[in-house]
Amino acid sequence: MTSRSYAEYEAMFDLTELPESVLDCCAGGAGFTAEAAARGVDAVAVDPAYELPGAGLVDTVRRSLPAGSGIVDHHAASFVWHWYGSPERRDELRIDAADRFLTDVADAPDRYVPGSLPELPFPDQRFELVLSSHLLFTWADKYDRAWHLAALNELIRVSRSEVRIFPLVKQGAGEPVEFLPSLLEELDGVRSEIRKVPYEFQVGADEMLVLTR
Repeated sequence: MTSRSYAEYEAMFDLTELPESVLDCCAGGAGFTAEAAARGVDAVAVDPAYELPGAGLVDTVRRSLPAGSGIVDHHAASFVWHWYGSPERRDELRIDAADRFLTDVADAPDRYVPGSLPELPFPDQRFELVLSSHLLFTWADKYDRAWHLAALNELIRVSRSEVRIFPLVKQGAGEPVEFLPSLLEELDGVRSEIRKVPYEFQVGADEMLVLTR
């Protein structure tokens, strides 16, 4: 359950400004929703972990902070540090994001909705912008092509304008996702674009998928 900062979201999704409503799916312990809401945005996060009781959620977030470093250490040659500057800076961002998340989920629990792909508990076109990081494509070795197609269609369903997904490579060594090109061909009535972003941590993971209704 990774805690990512608002600054990381800005870079991963090439965000210059936010629309009136945003969904973060599946958000984990990210600080994005709290920061977006503080800026006046109708921001909602969804994640299956939000079913946990308060103490359980706090424990899960705290224990996840060092866990992500294990993947990085195991595949050290597959990661670069020019965006973060140093491992210490990355850790600092993640700790701050976790603190922001835990404060906000306690103060505004309605912003944090239990749920998971490929079925989300929201009406059609509920959000202007839908963001999803480090789930689709990242875990293509766990979730198959059929799951990805259903998940993409669900993200499109709850968006009335745009969906942005990052990254487009598998976790760990960052191999390409073989079924991505053919998958995009199956999306009816949706424009797709693969766009460079000003963020790279995994080597070669510097692109996001943009789907527009």
